[in-house]
Amino acid sequence: MTNIKVIIPAHNEADSIAQVIHEIPKTVSEIVVVNNNSTDDTAITAKKAGATVLNETKMGYGYACLCGMEYVAKQSDRPDIIVFIDGDYSDYPKELTKLVQPIIEQNIDFVIGARVKDKREAGSMTPQQIFGNWLATFLMKLFFGATFTDLGPFRAIKYEKLLALEMEDKTYGWTVEMQLKALKEKLTYIEVPVRYKKRIGISKVSGTIKGSIFAGIKILGWIFKYSIK
Repeated sequence: MTNIKVIIPAHNEADSIAQVIHEIPKTVSEIVVVNNNSTDDTAITAKKAGATVLNETKMGYGYACLCGMEYVAKQSDRPDIIVFIDGDYSDYPKELTKLVQPIIEQNIDFVIGARVKDKREAGSMTPQQIFGNWLATFLMKLFFGATFTDLGPFRAIKYEKLLALEMEDKTYGWTVEMQLKALKEKLTYIEVPVRYKKRIGISKVSGTIKGSIFAGIKILGWIFKYSIK
């Protein structure tokens, strides 16, 4: 049986985290919530919902994901697949099955849950998110011949392939770094269209001007870094 573990970075997601955990398919062997310096009851709520809870005090999406990976690496039951999903309930956790299916059945290395327009709830992505995704994926197509259309955070990857990417970004560039390194390492990849809805609470990135600017700078920085290698 395929061993699947889920890593959920979470900062102040007490209002949504339990719903995310409860809707993740039971085929998953462990759900790891990384409490990223929350000031609410995210950690308590996640633990009550049945997740393994880790604490990462360094603020940053990448810090939280790396913390989850470090925990998994120390376990004896190494997973076959790692799934990343946000804790804000904007994705549909039950669609995890759709994401891992190409890995299990077609031996694909890496799958992105693409938030396609006809499956998105109106207003679920801000104009800056939509433009940022278009620009980043356009540049990846231009420079690397990539076929990505989204930087969606809901994604699945073979665990051994994830380790080979040697992920390092600590903040906003985590998703695009993974996609760029997947291209560099010539991983097989596809996108699976997923539904997407308005998140619970306010986004720490797209919900603020500062967050949007810094995310944009980080994403473009990774792309141009790899384009000149």
